[in-house]
Amino acid sequence: MIRWKDEYSIGVARIDEQHKKLFEIADRAFELMKNQFYTDKFDKIVEILEELKDYTVFHFKFEEEFMQSRGYKKFLSHKVEHTDFLEKVNSIDLNTIDNDQDKYIMDILNFVVDWIDKHILEKDKLIMEE
Repeated sequence: MIRWKDEYSIGVARIDEQHKKLFEIADRAFELMKNQFYTDKFDKIVEILEELKDYTVFHFKFEEEFMQSRGYKKFLSHKVEHTDFLEKVNSIDLNTIDNDQDKYIMDILNFVVDWIDKHILEKDKLIMEE
């Protein structure tokens, strides 16, 4: 599982803390997937997805306002990436979860972790370099 490392820090304390929270949500999903004691993980999966949706909306709003306050030149392309992420998360079909819950969690985790990793290191870091 992906863990927070100092290299993810963009140098803005509030954004770094918000990014850490995204890592925590992903870690909870990973722990749920590993947990063999839950025979039905549906409600927990939905709970994690709802938290992920709510928190990313909050985080993206904050980050976008921060970029605008700095006059960040790549704001619009950055916002498009945020919008694409939210559309992907919102398009998750909860009816398909029951077919193979652990695979479903893994698919979500792979998407989220890959996105977080690349987005922070390749896009968010640029905010402070301008």
